[in-house]
Amino acid sequence: MLDISLGQLGSGSTLLALAAALYGAVAGVVGALRRDARLQTSARLAAVATFLGATAAIVLMELALLSDDFSVSYVASQSRIDSPLWVKIVTLWAALEGSVLLWAWLLTLYGALLAVAAPLNVLRPWALAVMQLVQVFFLGVVATAANPFTVLPLPPADGPGPNPLLQNHWMMAVHPLLLYLGFVGLTVPFAYAMAALITRRPGSEWMTQTRRWTLTGWGFLSAGIVAGGWWSYEVLGWGGYWAWDPVENVSFLPWLTATAFIHSVQVQERRRMLKAWNILLITLTFALSILGTFLIRSGIVSSVHAFGDGPVGPIFLAFFIVVMLASFGLIALRWDQIRDRAELDAVVSREGSILVGNVLFLAMAFAILLGTLFPLIVEAISGEKVTVGAPFFDQVSRPLWLLILLLMGIGPLLPWRRADSQRLSSNLAWLLGGGIAAGLLALLAGLRGLYPLLTVALAGYNLVSLGLLLLGVVLPRARISKRSVVAVFRSYAFENRRRFGSMVVHFGVTVIAVAVMASSAYRVDEQLRLEFGAEVPFQGYELRAVDRFMEESPQGVSAGVEIVVERAGRTLTELRPRLNLFGQNPQLIPTPAVLYRPQHDLYLSIAGRLDPEAEFVVIRAVQSPLITWIWVGGLIVILGTSYALSPGGRQLRERQRQGAVRA
Repeated sequence: MLDISLGQLGSGSTLLALAAALYGAVAGVVGALRRDARLQTSARLAAVATFLGATAAIVLMELALLSDDFSVSYVASQSRIDSPLWVKIVTLWAALEGSVLLWAWLLTLYGALLAVAAPLNVLRPWALAVMQLVQVFFLGVVATAANPFTVLPLPPADGPGPNPLLQNHWMMAVHPLLLYLGFVGLTVPFAYAMAALITRRPGSEWMTQTRRWTLTGWGFLSAGIVAGGWWSYEVLGWGGYWAWDPVENVSFLPWLTATAFIHSVQVQERRRMLKAWNILLITLTFALSILGTFLIRSGIVSSVHAFGDGPVGPIFLAFFIVVMLASFGLIALRWDQIRDRAELDAVVSREGSILVGNVLFLAMAFAILLGTLFPLIVEAISGEKVTVGAPFFDQVSRPLWLLILLLMGIGPLLPWRRADSQRLSSNLAWLLGGGIAAGLLALLAGLRGLYPLLTVALAGYNLVSLGLLLLGVVLPRARISKRSVVAVFRSYAFENRRRFGSMVVHFGVTVIAVAVMASSAYRVDEQLRLEFGAEVPFQGYELRAVDRFMEESPQGVSAGVEIVVERAGRTLTELRPRLNLFGQNPQLIPTPAVLYRPQHDLYLSIAGRLDPEAEFVVIRAVQSPLITWIWVGGLIVILGTSYALSPGGRQLRERQRQGAVRA
């Protein structure tokens, strides 16, 4: 009887998926050139087969992890027998080889959905072929340089387990998956942009067909970034959520360019302008996601999020260069067809505000990219190590964000082509009145400093803008239809989900802006020595360390301290910050304890080691005003994006009409 291991089956599944992707790409290109419907259908079936092969590889890897099959190299290097079930499952994306396998699988998922669900037109075969070529690269990396299925001749009895930081919080099961869904999802509009260039159809057709794909990818990426901030807050013990870490930066760069693209496509749809700009933006978004993948997996940046040194760095760098040369070469070849014939009628217009906003997004992306790569460039040239810290990124990004908030309020109120001066003056009066009122209230509440006051003023300015947008569509309809304002509002929100969803997203961004300002400008961070049994005051609280504790489990050992939190003589809660050891790994991992409150959080983590003989414990205590509203604002953004993606009344009626026609 033939004895085949899970590693051999996994390698075979990966190779089958690679062969199917390669065949699909060739068949798709030939079928599109010859207009051969059978070859095009074959390429679509190959996309589904590629997904099935990659899914088999994912399932086999999970089986190897869950069954502790240490003959599989990835399991031997990243898993451990005593790891909890959820840790074994998420170990799939805990290291380089598994993360590339996950990326490849999600690519095949999007490719299969594209093959099955995308409408039949001249763009689809080419878009699918581009997707399959990208799949060939990632599956090729999995099959060769980053093969997680290599069979070990002498498997160990147990493994070390994944990085201790990744075992410390359930968010590890969510954050990377959301990021990958976002990065990979944005490959679809890139593929359609390349298809539009290849077929000489760079109009708005490709954008119309990718609108939902783009918003889906952007939504997942937004959720992944917010979830990553929460993971950092809950795990790393420093009381913050964003440190301008190189890996954080490279995840943020595609988000900035994708956000610019989502706004910019409206101009092309409405005014037939910015064709070249939009293709450049989505190409840059895809290229930045590949560049980020190279930086994370090459070992050239130091980060708690990076995968360390690995063999795939040069391969991803070469792929990044190929993508840049091929895509920008194609753009140059088709430049005469994509350059704008129409001109901007006036800067003070909807399209003018979007264009200025795009310039701000790109300026921020360029500054962050420069700050991230500058130390690497200096070290490569001179051998000297330099750092670019958070102060640089804060000084660059804050004024740009304030300008973006300024545009976010006035832009949606501006008409297309040219603004009417009387209407503009009226809207500006309301906006400035709301901003000044919010700023004065903040000043009376005790806020000081230009950045905090401007942020609160711009938040009020944006809330007034959202109110004017809603009143501008609801009141005239209620007056004409003789219906109540509430009934008209519900009807408008249902019929215009894309528009209403964007308002919800803008509201969520406003909430996040205020929360980021408050949690950074008014953060209090102190180290406290708590004598056991004695009360120590901190920002209106009384903290009392009452006892130590130690908990052992097959996963590891946790030691911590119980701290009673009181306010005005009343006990609020008991917090239990701790330090963890996972398996045989000597690295101490802190688990802070957080009292979440709407006005501020109380965040406690153990500073240094916990001495069992000492009569005291040193605690890092952090109070961050409004920090919880960052996560609330992120949730609002995701809900708004989901609502904008859901079918509204018009889409449902169109689907019913198409169903009736087919019937």
